[in-house]
Amino acid sequence: MERMGLCIKLKAGVADEYRRLHAAVWPEVLDVIGRAKIANYSIYLKEPENLLFAYWEYHGTDFVADAAIMAQDEHMQGWWKICDPLQEPFETRQPGEWWARMPEVFHTP
Repeated sequence: MERMGLCIKLKAGVADEYRRLHAAVWPEVLDVIGRAKIANYSIYLKEPENLLFAYWEYHGTDFVADAAIMAQDEHMQGWWKICDPLQEPFETRQPGEWWARMPEVFHTP
């Protein structure tokens, strides 16, 4: 299992909409996340900075292939079409990233 942390900014004035959307995530989106071997997925919001932090545990062996499962799913594409315009990626993210991946620097043994 690999713990993964990611971050992105939320655009000003959309926090309530983002919360509303995530209070009722589509079942098909939850299903494809599970099929991509992602569990214990959480998103946190730090206001007033509008910083989103996501955490999940990846239980597979090929994250690129499993992430492609999500990217190819029509329901996930629809979800991203709604959520992505609310987000503002960091300029410093790596090529190909939307949410910037964060290296783990500490975890209790």
